[in-house]
Amino acid sequence: MQGIPFITELVGAIPHRLQLAGGWIDQPFVSRYNTNPPGSMVVVQIEPNFRPMDRSGIASGTRNIAMKLWNGKLPQRPLDELVRELYEVENKGKRNPSGSQDMIGLIYPGINRLDYDFSVHEGVFPSHIESCNTPKVAEWLSNVLHILPVEPRPDGYSPLGVKNLTSEWVARLGQAGKDCYNAIVKMDIKSLGESFNLNMQCWETLLPHVVKHPKLRTDLIKILCAYQQQYSGAMYSGCGGGYLIVASEKPVPGAFHVTVRISK
Repeated sequence: MQGIPFITELVGAIPHRLQLAGGWIDQPFVSRYNTNPPGSMVVVQIEPNFRPMDRSGIASGTRNIAMKLWNGKLPQRPLDELVRELYEVENKGKRNPSGSQDMIGLIYPGINRLDYDFSVHEGVFPSHIESCNTPKVAEWLSNVLHILPVEPRPDGYSPLGVKNLTSEWVARLGQAGKDCYNAIVKMDIKSLGESFNLNMQCWETLLPHVVKHPKLRTDLIKILCAYQQQYSGAMYSGCGGGYLIVASEKPVPGAFHVTVRISK
């Protein structure tokens, strides 16, 4: 813990966030196909006690904007108000806006299930947020998430070149987020790993360029399958790789842990 204040001086006090199962359901172009709304995803706020790789699914770009907007720390204002303010600033004039889960993960403490329904807020913001700030659960999750650096997204890469958006698989994606949150609050490592694996099946089916693209130099599928076979489950932190997040109650060589940040 002695190194945390020092590194915070370098990277800033605004938290980081991890995206877990269900990611992409926060995008209206995805959630509009969900015939069983709401679909859910999980974001986890983590302590800023390390500097993540850029372009690696940790919302570092959104965080950089927040650092400039709010002078390095979160304002003491309603959380939903901050989310909308940051969303508007980041996405002004963007053809492909970032999903609101990036902002929510940085602003809402704890483990958060975000429920998205295209008929509510046009799918841009969640219809409901369910949060867990239980210390025992946060400690458990911090211990069972193992983070392995793989590779940042390359320049010129986009995950949106191929879209196979079917209602069946979008519904599965939204269910993966629900399963993930339930597994976390129950501290069920088997179900947590299964939600990670289902999430990756959905990503590969719905948006195959997330894991397979001519600009990607690393065989993401081969790496993913190896860890899924060895441990309870695994998923990538975002499109194009970034970090591999492994769910396991046993050690994962070469991985590091994050610290889940809960409300004080």
